[in-house]
Amino acid sequence: MTVACVALFPAILLLGAAAGGEGAAPPAGPLRIKAWRGKGKPAEYDTRILRHLADFAPKEPTPLSKFGGWLGEKHKATGFFRVEKLGDRWWLIDPEGCRYLHIAVNAVRPGKSPKNLRTLPAKFGTVEKWRDATVALLRDLAFNGTGSWSDDALNRAAAQPLAYTPNWNFMSSYGKKRGGTYQLPGHTGYPNNCIFAFDPEFEAFADEHAKQLAATKDDPWLLGHFSDNEMPFPRDSLDRYLALKPDDPGRRAAEAWLAGRGLDRAKLTARDRDDWLGHVAERYFSIVARAIRKHDPNHLYLGSRFHSYEKGCQPVFAAAGRHLDAVAVNVYGVWTPSADMLQRWAAWAGKPSLITEWYAKGADTGMPNITGAGWTVATQQERGWFYQNFTLALLESRACVGWHWFKYMDNDPEDTTTDPSNRDSNKGIVTATYEPHVPLMDAMRELNRAAYPLTAYFDRRR
Repeated sequence: MTVACVALFPAILLLGAAAGGEGAAPPAGPLRIKAWRGKGKPAEYDTRILRHLADFAPKEPTPLSKFGGWLGEKHKATGFFRVEKLGDRWWLIDPEGCRYLHIAVNAVRPGKSPKNLRTLPAKFGTVEKWRDATVALLRDLAFNGTGSWSDDALNRAAAQPLAYTPNWNFMSSYGKKRGGTYQLPGHTGYPNNCIFAFDPEFEAFADEHAKQLAATKDDPWLLGHFSDNEMPFPRDSLDRYLALKPDDPGRRAAEAWLAGRGLDRAKLTARDRDDWLGHVAERYFSIVARAIRKHDPNHLYLGSRFHSYEKGCQPVFAAAGRHLDAVAVNVYGVWTPSADMLQRWAAWAGKPSLITEWYAKGADTGMPNITGAGWTVATQQERGWFYQNFTLALLESRACVGWHWFKYMDNDPEDTTTDPSNRDSNKGIVTATYEPHVPLMDAMRELNRAAYPLTAYFDRRR
């Protein structure tokens, strides 16, 4: 193909939509989809999609601000994104004062594998033309932003960028400098699963590291900052810190914490261990928040993308809520997010959540689909139905201010240099040769365009 393919993505998608391209009509009643994770056993899951909401009839199109916020009711405009609770529902407020949900895709960037590098010039001509086509694609699908690991500099140079959320890797960058970190599937590993929050050098490092944020502190398209990704907060964290070398700052901090509370190491309770996790989180978030806000006082702090045991640990969320504007959470192993879970997080933190990783893979691509934590389903159509089921639950909860699908491009199995969790799976909205997964995109477009009216629909039905 030639550079004329700059307009390829929107043309294909609009053709599919005009022709009823959302795929085969689902049953009128409950939809059951067979899904599995990794090499696990398949099971069937109840799946609700937009067309199951019989009395929902949104007007098209929903009027939007230039940032993708909901035009109409206006709120205080600060020139930057902020968070506000209006009634029982949490919202982002865009720079123009419009209610806003950040509906985004992770890793929106040109691929780096040999196949990716060969294909991009043939399809688009230049990286800039790829960017313009991709921004047009995402806007056609009613996405209004990009998530972690996107090419933010390239996006910012677009005629009308997408709201973006860089990840600055405070702790992992410090760890690489300090020594002792290593690569795990999807994130950085730390000695004995203990982050270096108590190192006396970390605070000065965080302040120096945050100086780079000043370059974009006046950019209204910057939604907010992630400070790290999937740091360990294991259930037995206190025991792990106490098992470090005697002169390790983390062990000394754990021993001092025990002494200060008058606790016997041999009689620790589950509550003691959770309280310690909250103490670790308090130390980390307070240091990083102070550094971020010193050098960029204008943008949101979104956290470190919780992913494991800490998702059920109230003291960790309470610590996060004291320093974050919204709490980023990566959600795997959940087919339908429960309102109780989302509302519990908001109650613990006093802040809304932003769901920053989740996805399903399709078996119809022929890819192995072994690596990565997401679900596998049979087809791209079922990936789209999963997308609708998941996001309907987020919208219904009133406690979530957006979501980031993982991710823009499928893995390239020929590329063995990537993170071990990104080797062989159909995670993207496009293939490794930039071809769109049209049934998935059709379902995404249908839901995303209805997202704002759906909030009113669910609020009326309470």
